[in-house]
Amino acid sequence: MLAMMMIRNGRLQSNLILVCVQLVWLGAADFSSAAETPRTMRVDTYHTGNIGTELFSLHRVVVEPLEWPGNPDRPLDTTNRGKYFFEVVDPKSNEVLYSRGFSSIYGEWETTAEAREANRTFSESLRFPEPDGPVTIHVSKRNASNAFERIWTVGVDPTDMLVVRSFAPAPAEVVAIRDNGDPSHKVDLLILGDGYTADEQQKFLADAKRLAEALFAVSPFEERRDAFNLWAMSVPSPRSGVSRPSSGLERWTPVGTTYDAFRSERYVLTFDNLALRTIASWAPYDVVEILVNNETYGGGGIFGQYSTAAAGSDWAEYLVIHEFAHHFAGLADEYYTSPVAYEPTAPTVEPWEPNVTALLDPESLKWQSLVLPGTPVPTPWPKAEYESYMREHQNERARVRADHRPESDMNRLFRQAQDFTDELFSMHRYRDVVGAFEGANYEANGFYRPAMNCVMFTRHDAFCDVCAAAIERMIDLYTGR
Repeated sequence: MLAMMMIRNGRLQSNLILVCVQLVWLGAADFSSAAETPRTMRVDTYHTGNIGTELFSLHRVVVEPLEWPGNPDRPLDTTNRGKYFFEVVDPKSNEVLYSRGFSSIYGEWETTAEAREANRTFSESLRFPEPDGPVTIHVSKRNASNAFERIWTVGVDPTDMLVVRSFAPAPAEVVAIRDNGDPSHKVDLLILGDGYTADEQQKFLADAKRLAEALFAVSPFEERRDAFNLWAMSVPSPRSGVSRPSSGLERWTPVGTTYDAFRSERYVLTFDNLALRTIASWAPYDVVEILVNNETYGGGGIFGQYSTAAAGSDWAEYLVIHEFAHHFAGLADEYYTSPVAYEPTAPTVEPWEPNVTALLDPESLKWQSLVLPGTPVPTPWPKAEYESYMREHQNERARVRADHRPESDMNRLFRQAQDFTDELFSMHRYRDVVGAFEGANYEANGFYRPAMNCVMFTRHDAFCDVCAAAIERMIDLYTGR
């Protein structure tokens, strides 16, 4: 059964029905009567700088139309993930009321060559339960030792007359693909469509359901599917598809997604954070997956922000699973043979991501509990043979894009590469064990991944045990287990 959603006095209500799903707008919320659950507060910021300077500026404070969907039993984030970390603090008692780790587009951009030559500004948002009184927000960033160091503080008073409490009507229908109960004790996954016209809304719903099923067919999501609510929403675009500047395709879309982020042709992001947050505010959400209505291979995922995937790609199922793992669990990329926009990273400190290591102290491997006795660390694997094949594979991929050949040629190359990898790994002694396999985090040397193969390394069909455990821990954070 699906659920009818409506907003009454700023509260999300759900009634089970059999046939249709609709969002009913009943006019301005009545803020005079306090709700049992606090509303969602959002602090919109501008994040500015370059390789040597970083600055946060307050843009506005917004109270979103819906209640806070988060877990009141687990307000504090103890997972130690993300490049940044923010805390909401009671200034009188100094008690931390809420905290979350996150990463950001700015945090990725500052590792590109452009950040050495120019300043840029990105819009970002911090979301948390609306407090009863004034609070102080502290934002911290990892320093050279990977420890969090405070870099910005701002005070927020919910009674300030400049807090934005008005909003336009909901821009689209919200559909409950899976309603497993109270959002406060579930992971609420919002699937947004971008680049779907008014005539393609049924196509979007079909894509959302198909790709959600693909995600929940993979462990550990499969075993924990009851921990998730799934919502779907798509604001119609005037034209089908999203922008891909490298091929001359330009499209305005409501969410603003585009290929070629940081000049990486397959990287899909939106730089219009305010549009994204305004649209998403009409659904209860902890995490967001954006499906773009394109066939060209591409996607992206930033921890604590959102993930994207090309819904029409032959590899859409893999893209959703891989990119959502970045966004939801803060997993690092384990591949290192594909070109990326980021500049090389020296393995001088242990990465914060749970699935890569610099192996600075092999005796204290962070996933040591999963390593079987007798497994060598570092762990041998057919690295030279793999790299030799992948060098030519990457050259051929570049030729396909340069010659503007059809996407079917790229899909054929991907299948060939995966077949080669599966065959190469199939008879190796350590193919199914947890160890420390050199080559990860975009680097051939100095960084190590926990398994020979994983969704985060190739277009594999399963997560390794380390990645699965990292995902489980994030599910527990949202559900209160």
